[in-house]
Amino acid sequence: MVAHSPFIPPFWLRHGHAQTIYGSLWAPAPAVPWKREIWPCPDDDFIHVDRWGETPDRPTFVIFHGLEGNTQSSYVKAMAHHAKQRGWNVVAPNFRGCSGTINRAPRLYHAGDSAEIHWILEQLRDSSSLPLFAAGISLGGNMLLKWLGEQGKAATKLLTAAAAIAPPLELAKVGRHLDTGFNRIYSRHFLASLKLKAREKFRQYPGLFDLASVLRATTLREFDDHFMAPLHGFSGVDDYWTRASSKPWVQSITVPTLLLNAKDDPFIPTDAHLLPQECPPALHLDQQPHGGHVGFVSAPFPGRLQWMPERILQHLSSHA
Repeated sequence: MVAHSPFIPPFWLRHGHAQTIYGSLWAPAPAVPWKREIWPCPDDDFIHVDRWGETPDRPTFVIFHGLEGNTQSSYVKAMAHHAKQRGWNVVAPNFRGCSGTINRAPRLYHAGDSAEIHWILEQLRDSSSLPLFAAGISLGGNMLLKWLGEQGKAATKLLTAAAAIAPPLELAKVGRHLDTGFNRIYSRHFLASLKLKAREKFRQYPGLFDLASVLRATTLREFDDHFMAPLHGFSGVDDYWTRASSKPWVQSITVPTLLLNAKDDPFIPTDAHLLPQECPPALHLDQQPHGGHVGFVSAPFPGRLQWMPERILQHLSSHA
């Protein structure tokens, strides 16, 4: 690994919550001239995929967003901007129902949907033989790591290198953590958005699930138990959180992968961070003291979303 300078937060954004909230809501993000495509899915559904650049002799960088994110999320645009500066093509899928248009099928996206990751990467590999890189952020990071572990050596046929930023490796621990104390501000934010999608899905498929129980949910655990789990073939929230977690799969990763997180990430409890001895040779662990959850906002004011994309692109380009 090429040496990289540590992340140093500005004095006014040293706390993990400050990095998380400011980075998500107020840190300036570059404009990205996305070109939108509609991809038909194998199950007669569709996803919206945004592209920036289609130069045939350049690598392609795929960015998988997090829970209730999309290609307009500040971290996605910052990563895309830095990749384009290197001359790479950028592809950013919007998971099902996240593009602003509800999808057709009686499902959405979920934390363990590695099959969707596989299908997307296969489409991109079929269209080019040049290096293909991928980064997953938060929930997208969990999905990507799970796919990397499930595929093992077969993943090297599709991906040259990968990165995961602040992935919730153990969903049960993270889910319980987000439903306590100050963290409930994040849970309420996610629930408000997810319940709107549940209403839309119920209008498409009346009786598909118990809408009243979904709307009464006050925690992510209750919501996932009544909506995400049954909608995606799990017997309940415990089955969903167990089977969708990526941690059991990390030992099988063979693609050169960077796992970047911050020790002050308010989403991830201390006992849910990966330990160095749990990493296989292909997985490089970078745990910064500060940065919050997908924050890493650096000085000067009003802040720059620069350090994290540079760190990710430095890792990926070292394997180009």
